[in-house]
Amino acid sequence: MDSVQKLEVSKEKVIALAGNPNSGKTSIFNNLTGSRQHVGNWPGVTVEKKEGRLTYQGVCHKIIDLPGTYSLGAYSEDEVIARDFILKEKPDVIVSVVDASNLERNLYLTTQLLEMGANVVVALNMMDEAKARGLNYNVQKLSAMLGVPVITTVATKKEGMDQLVAKVIEAADAGKGSLLKIDYGNELEEELGQLESTIQNHGQLSAEYPARWLALKMLEEDEHIHNEVKGRAGTADLVAQAEKSAAHLLDVIGEDTESLVADRRYGFITGVAKKSVTKRESAEQRLTRSDKIDSIVTSRFLGIPIFLFAMWAVFQFTFTLGDPMIGWVETFFEWFGGLVIAGLTAINSSDLVISLMVDGIIGGVGSVLVFIPNIFLLFLAISFLEDSGYMARAAYVMDRFMNSLGLHGKAFIPLLVGFGCNVPAIMATRTLENKRDRMVTILIAPLMSCGARLPVYVLFVGAFFSANQGLVLFSLYILGIVLAVIMGKIFKTFLFPGEASPFVMELPPYRIPTLKGTFIHMWERGSAFLKKAGTIIFSIVVLIWVLSILPWGVEYASQESLVGKLGSFVAPIFAPAGFGTWEAASALVFGILAKEVVVGTLGVIYGVGEEGLATAIQQFWTPLAAYSFMVMTLIYIPCAAVIGVIKRETNSWKWTGFAVGYTLALGWLMAVIIYQGGRLLGLG
Repeated sequence: MDSVQKLEVSKEKVIALAGNPNSGKTSIFNNLTGSRQHVGNWPGVTVEKKEGRLTYQGVCHKIIDLPGTYSLGAYSEDEVIARDFILKEKPDVIVSVVDASNLERNLYLTTQLLEMGANVVVALNMMDEAKARGLNYNVQKLSAMLGVPVITTVATKKEGMDQLVAKVIEAADAGKGSLLKIDYGNELEEELGQLESTIQNHGQLSAEYPARWLALKMLEEDEHIHNEVKGRAGTADLVAQAEKSAAHLLDVIGEDTESLVADRRYGFITGVAKKSVTKRESAEQRLTRSDKIDSIVTSRFLGIPIFLFAMWAVFQFTFTLGDPMIGWVETFFEWFGGLVIAGLTAINSSDLVISLMVDGIIGGVGSVLVFIPNIFLLFLAISFLEDSGYMARAAYVMDRFMNSLGLHGKAFIPLLVGFGCNVPAIMATRTLENKRDRMVTILIAPLMSCGARLPVYVLFVGAFFSANQGLVLFSLYILGIVLAVIMGKIFKTFLFPGEASPFVMELPPYRIPTLKGTFIHMWERGSAFLKKAGTIIFSIVVLIWVLSILPWGVEYASQESLVGKLGSFVAPIFAPAGFGTWEAASALVFGILAKEVVVGTLGVIYGVGEEGLATAIQQFWTPLAAYSFMVMTLIYIPCAAVIGVIKRETNSWKWTGFAVGYTLALGWLMAVIIYQGGRLLGLG
């Protein structure tokens, strides 16, 4: 080993070898220790314990050969021994011996080691067999995705041993590695985060165990860990919380947490394998069901068209089923408005009170709530795609596309989240390790069409494009994605140059979504919209109503009212885009507070019941102006909540102001291009 560059070694290190049975771990152990090894039993058990010595540059190191195991659960004595040694003895380095000819099976143990916070070096062993099977490795990419050194070896021929030893000692001197965090999905991550916070408040537990790992094992209802925690004083609250969380997850997802964790972990591993290994498969090799589906939906040529078709189908589904339901809701609000007028008139209420209730609250909030069927149906369809495993494939396809443009593929995950709401989308950028990539993603995330914009689209699409509703709505969502990619490329080139860091795309197995789980996900997202309508939107439409009756004596919601004057001041800016009226301008101004309020504002200003809002805008708008207005709503200034989260995540008023400024300018520019271009083509 004299050929290896010398490293500074300060003291004896404890090096553990871990790996699956038949991964070549014993051969590596023998190569490192030679004849300087002995065999005994682990304390208190009859399982064989092998220990040896390695002398490197004058310093003797202890080598521990852990029992061969496929995982670090608690189903066998071997697994418990290996896990307890890592957690309690805390070896300086663990060499994870991986059979290169069967990467996906072997990496399961490696991911568990990394989730425990162990300082890992991967020995990618049996490389000769891997090559014989037509497997080609990108070792640098594999190392970058796992976040640990990877050394290729052929232990039976002693190939790579010098490099392995040098890297192991270097890693031992460098200290503890970083903790691998696999995304286990929204529901499990939420419960995991709460449990992790509770564990961190238990000082002794958090000192002995990595908090996230311990929380995960408790959610998996690991009996060994459960009894360990339960036996500690003052942990009754923690145990109760873990049991409650596990029961909740079983109820929502329809399967136990342990199965879900295993699926997600294998999804991560599949993503790693897809990015780091290419293989020449024989025609006889059998493919799994997921492999067969993936060969189509993630293919280089069909992947993006299939994704686009899936999104188009979602919008067709939303309108086909939603339109009849909208009629029912409109009928309800028409009946309810008449009932309120009759009731208030019967008790001799003033015209001001009647106007507040009917024009302000029912006309404003009701004009937003009328689109509840479409919103819930959209969330239902997206939840189905997510629960089936397809949305992860969509992200994988877009990852490849975005990488071809020099953008970070992982950025597409927050962009997908943005279909629901831009606030969690921006918060999801925390998963991006590189600050440049994170800043670019934060700046482009508001271009994704969130659920708050949907009432605007449904109103105008239903009023002007009834024959092609799904296609028009689809075009708006695609426009948001295209603009996000274009602006991301511009920002990456001129504002945040640099290489994108590697990204692992997790591919969970396909599954048939449970009806209960899908409806729960739909309700969680849809109920957030209802809460918003009952609080923020309610408050804003009341404010707009007040501005519509002031100053005293003016005609309600006229151009002479305060809201009319505000809109008249801003309106000339939007004239080139086809909607230079004070009504449209006022709606956009108040839409900065919350995008749903655009519809609520129009409902208040036009002074019509929600059943007549579509009719009212047909009198004052053209189809071309309506589409231009929807494009403006899609792109222009993010809502107040998004502006706030941009400031919090960037910690910079400069970048927050930039996000506000560039989206306003881009929205105006796109709206003008569409309107003026449409007129040139004779569409206006």
